[in-house]
Formats: sequence, C-alpha cells, structure tokens
Amino acid sequence: MDNDDRQIGRLLTRREALTALGATGALFLLRCSNGSSSLADNGDDDDLPLGCVVRPEQTEGPYFVDELLNRSDIRSDPATGIVKPGVPLELTFNVTRVADAACVPLAGVVVDIWHCDHLGVYSDVDDPGFNTVGQRFLRGYQVTGDDGVVRFTTVFPGWYQGRTVHIHFKIRSEPSADPGFEFTSQLYFDDDLTDQVHAMEPYSEKGQRTLRNAGDGIYAGGGSELTLDVTEDDNGLAAAFEIALQITTS
Repeated sequence: MDNDDRQIGRLLTRREALTALGATGALFLLRCSNGSSSLADNGDDDDLPLGCVVRPEQTEGPYFVDELLNRSDIRSDPATGIVKPGVPLELTFNVTRVADAACVPLAGVVVDIWHCDHLGVYSDVDDPGFNTVGQRFLRGYQVTGDDGVVRFTTVFPGWYQGRTVHIHFKIRSEPSADPGFEFTSQLYFDDDLTDQVHAMEPYSEKGQRTLRNAGDGIYAGGGSELTLDVTEDDNGLAAAFEIALQITTS
C-alpha cells in the first residue's frame, strides 16, 4: 500500500483560477489538461471577499467508495456495530459560497469523509495488504444545513507506508443538481500532535510512522492550507475547517 495517492495536475494560483472562471462560469476549481482539478491559495486575498477561504484540491486516491452512509458518527461498521478505537475527533466543516462580494453559507451540499483506522487500514477495500470488503467503518457523509455546516465524529487516523497522516474529503452537489459540481481534497495534522497521539494506545501497536508532512508529495501540493487547527475538549480532539466555493450558473 505504498504511495497510494499520486499528485495530479498543477496547482493554480487563486488569481489564475478566478480569472479563468470569469470566462468559463464553472465551479471555482479548474480542469487541467489531464482531466484533473486543482486550485491553490497563493496568499493574495484581493481576489475574494473578506472571510472566504480558498483551499487547494488534491487527488482523491484509490479508496473512495460511495457507500451512501448518511451519518455523523462514522466510527462503527454498520453491519457489526463494532466501533474503531482511537482518540475521538470532532470535525466540523463550514462550507460557504462566494456570492455578491460576500461569503454566504452553502446549503444542501454533500460532504463525504473517509480515512484509515489506527493500523492504517481502510474499509471496503481489497488491497494487497488487507481485504476489508463489506466493512464500512470510518466512512460517511452529511448534507449541509442552511448554515453550511456539517459535523462528524471520528477518530484520529493512523498511518501507513508512503503517506503522512490524513483524512480525505469530498464536497459535491446533490445528484439532482444541474449543473453539478465536485471538489475533493485532504486534511492534515501538525506533526507534533500526530507524534503525541501515535505514542498512545491503540496507535502505538503499529509504532511511529515513517513519513512526516514535509516528506509527503501530496502534502507538498498545498498541505499547509489544509492542516487542521486542532484543540482539546472534554471528549478528545476537535477541529473546524472553513472552505469557500466559487460556483456560477451561467
């Protein structure tokens, strides 16, 4: 399971992306020549309204499975009820849309997340290192409400060879939407925090990871803009992630 994700396309600056959008009238991510999509934040805030946060798109990787699991708590396998162990993580997405020179909550969009367990294993995958077909732990989606917010309860991810620690996410329109859109990327953690978490059970069973953020080729494509600001609460860890989408209908 080495290097499961491969960076695709080139990252565009925010100005390049939004300039092109003025001509194409599409989602704020752009199609590269090889069919991939990407957008990066180059730190120039003049192109977007105050408070809008642009994030780079990154590769989906091979482990997305559209399970149609509408649930907030993704820790368990629905078939068995077995809950994956690990440090609890409450993850909130604040999804907005750039409209009328402001950022407004984006309601009715689907937010999927999926990631590996404490041993680096994904569910519902036939992989050379494991076969979990039929299991659906650590996967699920929520639909944003009028406030553009969804919340997930999960656990801090483990690691596997070839990647730094990460969570995959996808934001997409509901199937009936016309035109539809889809944005896919990954979330990361501060190295020091990961070291602390992985020194504890059940993560310590696997040992310390072999790759940190700086050595991950996917992280290099905008990972600093996708690193979560994690805090502690009474239940474990918590993080909120803000992202703005540029969507036009013409």
